[in-house]
Amino acid sequence: MDVVERWLWRQWSRRGPFAAAMFPLSLIYAGIANWKRNRLEEVQRTVFLPVKAVIVIGNLTVGGSGKTPMTAWLAGRLRDAGYRPGIVSRGYGRRNGAASVLVGPGADPATVGDEPIMLARRTALPVWVDRDRVRAARALAEQQGVDVVISDDGLQHHRLPRDISILMVDGRRRFGNGLCLPAGPLREPRSAAERADFVVVTGGDPQPGEYRMHLAPSTLLRRVDRPASTRPLQELAGQVAHAVAGIADPERFFDALEAAGIAVVPHPFPDHHRFRARDVVFDDQAPVLMTEKDAVKCRDFADERHWYWPVSAQPEAGLEQALLHRLETSIRLKYLG
Repeated sequence: MDVVERWLWRQWSRRGPFAAAMFPLSLIYAGIANWKRNRLEEVQRTVFLPVKAVIVIGNLTVGGSGKTPMTAWLAGRLRDAGYRPGIVSRGYGRRNGAASVLVGPGADPATVGDEPIMLARRTALPVWVDRDRVRAARALAEQQGVDVVISDDGLQHHRLPRDISILMVDGRRRFGNGLCLPAGPLREPRSAAERADFVVVTGGDPQPGEYRMHLAPSTLLRRVDRPASTRPLQELAGQVAHAVAGIADPERFFDALEAAGIAVVPHPFPDHHRFRARDVVFDDQAPVLMTEKDAVKCRDFADERHWYWPVSAQPEAGLEQALLHRLETSIRLKYLG
């Protein structure tokens, strides 16, 4: 699967023979996406949510762009500013996609998904999983007292009203060749970027009007089965370690470990992979390193060899103030109107 994904991104980075062959399907996909957005935005105007504001975070391309770290960072900033934030998520990859569930730190990832558990642990705030994000937002407001809802990866959930939208962009890949699936990586036409209130770029240089966000790794590794147990990352410099990653861009994780001086044996898996013990148990005593998102799915069969490396979002100075100002203005106008 990793080989296929890398091959696809090579095709999606240019307008070559593959893009030309898929272009008719891309036009159909873009037309359906526009029709769906227009239809659901009509429905959106009839939806009332008993909260001060809804903030949507998402991207236009398939793959990762720092959405979940951004969600955790924003939730913390809103809490510090005196709001009562909560998070809604689809819970991608869970078994029962129709369930509507409040996520606890000890929840089963097969039931609620990996990223919601990570967000619940990281923020200690209410996280509600539901493929109907309107229903989830209403549940957070009515049952948890939430006054600002953050929708993780919710940019294409057009039925959910939003007061602020944040578009996350992978700075290396940007929008690829600018075409919709399957000819390119876009989940809706690139013109959708113009509707975003904020554009945040990870792993590359922002363009004028955009904000930079850095994913800062911790200096400590945490044991998967005992997160309170830590060890300095530099202890592994010069040593061989297995690196396991079931995320959208495993190479980024492997490269970061190698930059820390670790001799990495890479084990890439598809994004949201449902890990089993055989995926992370090897015939040696070398440490096994993984992302925090993957660690929540390996807790039950991890041992003293298994560690995860947390990262945190660090947006550039100015984004927090701009976001809070926009939020305050939006709330004021809503109540005056």
